[in-house]
Amino acid sequence: MKDVKVLGPGCKRCVATAEMVQAEATRLGVSVRIEKVTDYAAIAGYGIASTPGVVVDGKVMHAGGLPKAEDIARWLSA
Repeated sequence: MKDVKVLGPGCKRCVATAEMVQAEATRLGVSVRIEKVTDYAAIAGYGIASTPGVVVDGKVMHAGGLPKAEDIARWLSA
């Protein structure tokens, strides 16, 4: 199971990012646990200044703007 954190204040882009991660996981048949992190101190702890951010298994994979579906697929397949 992949542990995915979506970092951001809960804006539309953050919600969309979480939905994109779930959609790609379903498409790939990968089990994921998605956690939305909205605490600014926790987000800053990952070194992210621009949201949404995506952390997969403890590694920052993306920050700022919506990620591309193919990038999400690559992160979940690794």
